[in-house]
This record gives sequence, structure tokens and C-alpha cells, in this order.
Amino acid sequence: MSKPQIPPFFGKWPKWAICLSGVAIVVIYVWAFYYFFVGPTGFRWRAIYGDPHYPDGYEIRGIDISHHQGTIDWDRLRNAMINGSPVRFVIIKATEGDKHLDENFEQNFNLAKENGFIRGAYHYFSLTSSARKQAYFFISHANLQPGDLPPVLDIERKPQDKSIEDFQLDVLTWLHIVENKYHVKPIIYTYSKFKDTYLSDERFDGYPYWIAHYYVDKMEYRGQWKFWQHTDAATLPGIKGYVDLDIYNGSFYDLEQLLIPSENSNDDSEEIDTVTIDDDSVEFDGD
Repeated sequence: MSKPQIPPFFGKWPKWAICLSGVAIVVIYVWAFYYFFVGPTGFRWRAIYGDPHYPDGYEIRGIDISHHQGTIDWDRLRNAMINGSPVRFVIIKATEGDKHLDENFEQNFNLAKENGFIRGAYHYFSLTSSARKQAYFFISHANLQPGDLPPVLDIERKPQDKSIEDFQLDVLTWLHIVENKYHVKPIIYTYSKFKDTYLSDERFDGYPYWIAHYYVDKMEYRGQWKFWQHTDAATLPGIKGYVDLDIYNGSFYDLEQLLIPSENSNDDSEEIDTVTIDDDSVEFDGD
């Protein structure tokens, strides 16, 4: 029987070096998997310990949904419970980039309110279109009303070819345009490592944060936060398949104070607000 052939590249290496390289690759892979997906600052990963955790000590619970949840049975969802607590709020994907409207948004958005939930809408930030176009696209479709949650910016990636400073300017552009429309600070959805790496600037400190981190008993993020997306693999009556579960960090009264204010303080005036970003004056249309 002939011996297995060693590729020419590795044939130049001594056996101990080949073995050591193999061990190093395995160690690096295990470390990277833990660091990015399992550790306290990791982001999305599926449960490896069984059922999702339901962190104790929080009274206000909700979910976030998109077309991935398909057609929802709102009659069943209306009476669903999360670890003994009712579902109080539903945050719904509205838009992505400057052209994509979630196919189930309008139905979900209307039915969430009809069934007594506090509702919200989020925009997934794209790296392929301008922040300004994305902001106006979101505004044109979200149609948030007084009593709804503030608009949400879902931001999880940074362009590789853009500096952190320019990226932050893009994010601030979206935030300021949308804030000028609704007169309330938008919520920033991200994960702690991304926030610490790319959004650690005092200009973002005043925004409410919605932090994603799964299958841990307590929030590991050390900064201020309002919402915690603690699992992406839960099941609830009325929803087929998995759904994300969220926690509000405060009382129901606190949550109500966060909502978009009444119309008498949220008119659609044609005035132009001026916001200072990096010492440059940037004008944003008021509508």
C-alpha cells in the first residue's frame, strides 16, 4: 500500500511544525468562535445550552418581528405571556436601505396597535446607499404616530472602506433627520462590541440603546441601555418558528415617557433645523 502523499508546500516542513500549526489553527478557531459569538460581547448565535434564558428582575417584555415571522395570528399573540409577563410592546421592521420596504410591515404595524400593543418601527441601515436617502425613505413609510415608540436605527456593520469618523457622520445624519421629524431621539439598536468600537463618541451618549446579546442571565454591556434583545430563538403562540424577545429596562411608566409625544408638540412644520456635526453646520429639512 502506498503512503499518503504530503502536499509539496507542507513537505518542506518538519512534522513537528505541521502538528504545531494544526493545533494553533484549532486554538485560534475556538478563540474566535467564543470571542465573536459566545462571549459577553458577542452578537448572534444559536442556543447551545438548550432553551433560551428568561432574565429575572424585569417586568416589561416585548418582541421584534419582520416578514421572517410570516403571517402572525394576532388573536393568539395578544394573550401570549413571556415568563409570566404579558407582551407589552412589538417593534416591527419597516425599511432597509433606501428602497426596501418590509413586505409585512404595514399589516404588522396596523394590527399591533389594533391589538393593544405599544408598537415601534425600525430601519436596517445599509452600507450601499446614503444616510440621508435612507432617513427620508424610512420617514416616508414608517408613519409613526404619537404614542408609538421612537424610531429605531438598526446598525450592525461599518463599511471597510470608510473611516470611523465618516461612518459616525453618516449615522448622525440619519439620526438627526429622523429626530427632527418626530421630535424624539431615535433608539440605536446594535451589539456591545460594535457600540464600543464604532459609536464610542459623546455625540451618541444621549440616545437610548437597544443592545443585542443572547443566552446570558444578565446584561453584560456596561453602558446605559433601555432595551435588551436577549434571545433570537424563542417561541410564542401566534407566531410560527422563532421570534426575538426583548426587555425594557425600567417601569411601564418610564416606557410611556419614552414614547413619541402628542401632536401638539410634534407638528410637521416646514422649518429647517440646524444641527452641528464635527463643527460643520448641516441643514436638515423639517418634513
